[in-house]
Amino acid sequence: MGILDSLSDVLKNYSGGQTQNTANAAEHFDQVAQVAPRNVIAEGLAAAFRSDKTPAFGNLVGKLFSQSSGEQKAGILNQLLASAGPGVLAQLAGSATSLPGSAGQQITPDQAQAVSPEVVQQLATHAEKSDPSIVDKASAFYAQHSTLVKTLGGAALTIALAKVAERQRAA
Repeated sequence: MGILDSLSDVLKNYSGGQTQNTANAAEHFDQVAQVAPRNVIAEGLAAAFRSDKTPAFGNLVGKLFSQSSGEQKAGILNQLLASAGPGVLAQLAGSATSLPGSAGQQITPDQAQAVSPEVVQQLATHAEKSDPSIVDKASAFYAQHSTLVKTLGGAALTIALAKVAERQRAA
């Protein structure tokens, strides 16, 4: 019996991608995230990030960034910069001297607080074009922060849960 079998009733709501009601998606996502392996949650998030039924990847990351702690902000910024290349953050923010990232240095939580969600949105969009695998990397990062992910809303969570349900059926 798989680890997600205990949630089979919850996941049935998301089988086949046909969910009638997204009102409970945050609660269901929370239940699933507590027991599912992080890689399964990451696959679900990647599906939501790539879906044409949700805002673009950059928009979603910008939204998550705006709700993040300083440590979470620094973590995702460092992931994005690794994919986008050095100096991109300074270019997007319009200031080469006040922001790190141009010399390959890691951004600290304090430095991350100074970066706007709009700049992160642009950075994520640029990073996705430069390195499409950033979607998977960002998904793996956010899979560790399920409470934060719940801020994405019902549509994104429904897509993520549908992917988890698909994975559970295949197991």
